[in-house]
Amino acid sequence: MSNVVDLPVITCLPLDPKRVIAGAAKHEFKRVMIIGVLKDGDEYFASSDPDGGTLLWDMERTRHALMKVADDA
Repeated sequence: MSNVVDLPVITCLPLDPKRVIAGAAKHEFKRVMIIGVLKDGDEYFASSDPDGGTLLWDMERTRHALMKVADDA
């Protein structure tokens, strides 16, 4: 897969979760959380920050940004 180029675009197609995580690993984060659904259907959550209020704030700000992207599309 060395000839595959990752383009910085928004897509409506599903991506391999491993590819998304590998792309995120290239960044320097202040804090991070991972929310997902495992192949058996169970939810998965992990965070680098123990403060639930901070995490909820981050999720809401990200939700707001995502809604703006959808509105602008």
